[in-house]
Amino acid sequence: MQPGGQQGPEIWIRGPVAEPEKERHPEPDRMWGTPAHGPFPARHFSWVGTHGGAGTSTLAAVYGGRDCGRDWPGPDAPPSVLLVARTHATGLIRATHAVETFRQGAAPPGLDLDAVVLVADAPGRLPRQLDRQVKVIESVIDVYRVPWVEDWRLGDLSGGAPRGTDALVRLTGAAGAGR
Repeated sequence: MQPGGQQGPEIWIRGPVAEPEKERHPEPDRMWGTPAHGPFPARHFSWVGTHGGAGTSTLAAVYGGRDCGRDWPGPDAPPSVLLVARTHATGLIRATHAVETFRQGAAPPGLDLDAVVLVADAPGRLPRQLDRQVKVIESVIDVYRVPWVEDWRLGDLSGGAPRGTDALVRLTGAAGAGR
């Protein structure tokens, strides 16, 4: 408004106005350091079993990474931890306790819990009680499920990652699903 009550143009000075540049989007390979279309880069993980027979050796052989058995990763092992448990009652209880160990800061310093990997203890669906326990674990951490693989029971790991584990394949950078 101009003095004297007359209306006129008001000018707001914001500084120099330049023509906007075209928005730049970096190429995916430059942005992430990986090929845009190709295999995912292998990440390095330590597989840590929450109980005996959890499947750390099998998972390390199929998906890659370091098999730490039931021990914490040592100084030469990757600090990114994937906890492994079977889907039976004891396995799920042990997985819950191991997750709590990380949540309370009681795990060795320098380790990072990336996810829990649950390996089927039998073919078929989980009983409702066990499925509820899995949902409790999923409420605090990412959970990846590995189905029952009869060939693994017989010691044959040559078929690659089983179907339905694509998310775990992407996480670990393993070769694609084969069964």
